[in-house]
Amino acid sequence: MFEIKEDFYWNGKSIKIISGSIHYFRVVPEYWEDRLQKLKAMGCNTVETYVPWNFHEPKEGTFHFEGQHDIKRFIEIANALDLFVIVRPSPYICAEWEFGGLPSWLLKDRNMKLRTAYPPFMEKVKNYFERLFKELVPLQFTQGGPIIMMQVENEYGSYGADKEYMNQVMDLMLENGVDVPLVTSDGSWSDMLVNGTVVDRALPTVNFGSKPKEHFDILKNFVDRPIPLMVMEYWIGWFSAWGNDEYKQTDSASQAEDLRDILTMGHVNFYMFHGGTHFGFNNGSNYYDAFSPDITSYDYDAPLSEWGDVTEKYRVFRDVISDFVEGPLPELPEPVKKANYGTVTVKNRTSLFDNLTQLARPVTTPYPLTMEDLDQDTGYILYQHDLGGKRDVTLQLINGNDRTKGYINREPVFTQYDKEVGSPIETQLKEESNELMLLVENMGRINYGPRIPDQRKGIENLHVNSGFRSEWTHYPLPLDNIEQVDFSREFRENEPSFSQFELNVDEANDTFIDMSGWGKGAVFINGFNLGRYWEVGPQYKLYIPAPLLKEGINDIVIFETEGKVKEEITFTDEPPYVR
Repeated sequence: MFEIKEDFYWNGKSIKIISGSIHYFRVVPEYWEDRLQKLKAMGCNTVETYVPWNFHEPKEGTFHFEGQHDIKRFIEIANALDLFVIVRPSPYICAEWEFGGLPSWLLKDRNMKLRTAYPPFMEKVKNYFERLFKELVPLQFTQGGPIIMMQVENEYGSYGADKEYMNQVMDLMLENGVDVPLVTSDGSWSDMLVNGTVVDRALPTVNFGSKPKEHFDILKNFVDRPIPLMVMEYWIGWFSAWGNDEYKQTDSASQAEDLRDILTMGHVNFYMFHGGTHFGFNNGSNYYDAFSPDITSYDYDAPLSEWGDVTEKYRVFRDVISDFVEGPLPELPEPVKKANYGTVTVKNRTSLFDNLTQLARPVTTPYPLTMEDLDQDTGYILYQHDLGGKRDVTLQLINGNDRTKGYINREPVFTQYDKEVGSPIETQLKEESNELMLLVENMGRINYGPRIPDQRKGIENLHVNSGFRSEWTHYPLPLDNIEQVDFSREFRENEPSFSQFELNVDEANDTFIDMSGWGKGAVFINGFNLGRYWEVGPQYKLYIPAPLLKEGINDIVIFETEGKVKEEITFTDEPPYVR
């Protein structure tokens, strides 16, 4: 029996919650148990996870709870290891995840008011919760499971102050069978606690990365009754973005001192204990001074590395935690084996433009459509348009999100990204007929801040000389059907292309693919979208978990948008950076 009074109690005895974040959706299922064992071996008694709505309902009314989506199995493994579980189940999670976990199909409603009591939004939440909580409710401690708390929304105080919305979300949770204690989590700065909490219905917790006494004092003064003091997100690392000079790393020695203070005063959830990987196109983005999409790695400088290795930070934290738990800590599980598979040579190569009809069903309309209009979530979209005959032209993109590469008669003309979008492009049309192709990449919808509602991807329109253009053909390219690429078709230099390699392995082990020398794109392993690479760094190697490989021949496909291809790729046992 779990209770919240002035402290946390289990079966009438006060307990110290020492929790760590592991996101099942960023770890291949075959490694869930390994990561959870390592969490327990650091001294944690609880695991916390978000639940991204868009991961489980990528198309409205189509739900996925199998394979990597099987949150029930993840929680059952935690239960078998005698771990408590804290679940943070949407509608919004932030988490540096695509659109903060919100499904992009919400944006088909041009009047949509996200994260508010706007009835059409709440209707979608209701439909999702009715399905989601069928997975979670039987796993609550009230029914013999390990879930002891569930969070309402996420850091809502940094976004809005709609108390009716927060109350409606809680009502929906209760209506769908949630009967464990509810919590909120917010920063303690400015109006965040005032905006984000509903103190008579949910326990308020705080998020911070340093100065625990200061933040806990703010929380104590905010609530007019004794409560357990908990940091729901103790930021012991940070995320890295494309274009950063280096991976973000933090000082574990000072964090260990703060951790001791936190555990002396209250309770902790490490964000993150193990970050994992932004597989596919699931990374989010931020926008402060400029658009800033996150890299494929979500290592987060966490105690357990992206590839599952124990780090010095892990050892330092384990030493502190050992002073707050009874008895010896579990032995560390064996490290996951890594392999250096060496270099392989390209087998086939073909142009994207010669494979459009293989990969997409064209849609023609008088005006450009966005990804959301076309029921597309992530990936790329190619716009095709006839610019007419010979003449000088000035092209101007209108609201191109996020990165557009323009080609005329298959020759590259321009690339525009972020603040460059909308700058006039002056060029000369040299042929009697001139075909324009615009390849637009969704680089990750923004996951935090005031720009969240404005995340439609694609172009709004194109202005040419004196007016907007009509008659557009669209090719949606989520690249979820990479097996349809026809490598017998032509390859042309300087065009977006697919390169095929074969990796023959006797034994499947973890490895890293080195993308140094390539431009920008994505890597597919046996049809699985491993994630993005980009020459701007700081990430040049992508992590390949062993379960994605098979004994024998493995099919490797690289989609490259910048025309920078190599004849060889290397698989190494050396991680992207030293942990």
